[in-house]
Amino acid sequence: MLRRRKLMEAMFKAVGLCSLALAVGTLGLLFGALVVEGLERIDWQFLTSFPSRHAAQAGILPALVGSTLIMLVTSVVGIPLGVAAAIYLEEYARRTWVTELIEVTVTNLAGVPSIIFGLLALGLFVYIVGLGASILTAGLTLALLILPVVIVTTREAIRAIPVQIREAAYALGATKWQTVSHHVVPYSAAGILTGVILALSRAIGETAPIVTIGALTFIAFLPPAPVTAQPPYISFEWLMSPFTVMPIQMFAWVSRPGEDFASNAAAAGLLLVVMTLVMNGLAIYVRYRMRKRVAW
Repeated sequence: MLRRRKLMEAMFKAVGLCSLALAVGTLGLLFGALVVEGLERIDWQFLTSFPSRHAAQAGILPALVGSTLIMLVTSVVGIPLGVAAAIYLEEYARRTWVTELIEVTVTNLAGVPSIIFGLLALGLFVYIVGLGASILTAGLTLALLILPVVIVTTREAIRAIPVQIREAAYALGATKWQTVSHHVVPYSAAGILTGVILALSRAIGETAPIVTIGALTFIAFLPPAPVTAQPPYISFEWLMSPFTVMPIQMFAWVSRPGEDFASNAAAAGLLLVVMTLVMNGLAIYVRYRMRKRVAW
C-alpha cells in the first residue's frame, strides 16, 4: 500500500510538471515569435509616427497616447472607489439583506463579459450623460470593468488580517477609523495591490467595451496636452478628445493584407506587453516597499 501511494504521488508530480512545462513552453514560444517578428520594427519613427496606408511609414503614437491616458483615468477613478467600497462593506456595513445583495451582485459582476460593460457605458455615458466617444468615457467604462475585481480582492485581503490586530488597537483606545487606516489597510496593502495589478492588466488589453463606445480605428492626431503654457497651466480638454487604443490599432493592422502590417501588429503587441510588465513591476515595487515599511 505504501509503495502504491508513493507511485501515485510520483505520477501526480510528473503530470503536474509536464503540464507546467507545456503551458510555460507554449507561452515562451508565442512570446518569442512576437519578439522576433516585432522587435526589428520598433524604432523612434514607429513610436512617434501616426498611422498610414504604407506599413513602413505607419506608427503607433496615437494608440500609445490613448492607452496611457485611458489607463490614467481608469486608475484615478476605479482604484479609489473600489478600495473605499471594499473597506466600507467589510468594516462598516451592517450585515443586512441589502449588504448581502450588494456582495452577491459585486461577485457576479466580476465574471460578467466585458461587452456588457461596453453596452452599459454606451447607454449611460454616451447617450444619457452625453460624454460622447471620448477618453473620459473609455476611462469610466474600464473603471466600471475593474471595480468588481478591485472590491472582491480588497475584501479578501482585509479578511486575511487577524482579528487580534483590531482587538489590540481597540484595547489601546483607537477609534474605528484609526484602526482601519493605521492597521488594517497597511497590513492588507500587499493583497490590495495584487488585486489592482490583476485588474489593470485586464483593463489595458480590453477591446470589446472600447469598440462599443465608439473608439476610432484610424486617428491621425493627438488629444490636447494636459499641461499648457497659459494659466492655470492644466487643461482637461483631452478628456473629451476622440481616441484609439493599442488593441484596436493591432486589429486594424492585422486586418490589412501583407506581412509588413503583420510586423506592425507584432510590434504593437510587444509594446503592449512591455507596458503591462512596467505597470505590474511598478505596482510590485510599491507593494514591496509598503510591506517592508509595515515589517519595520
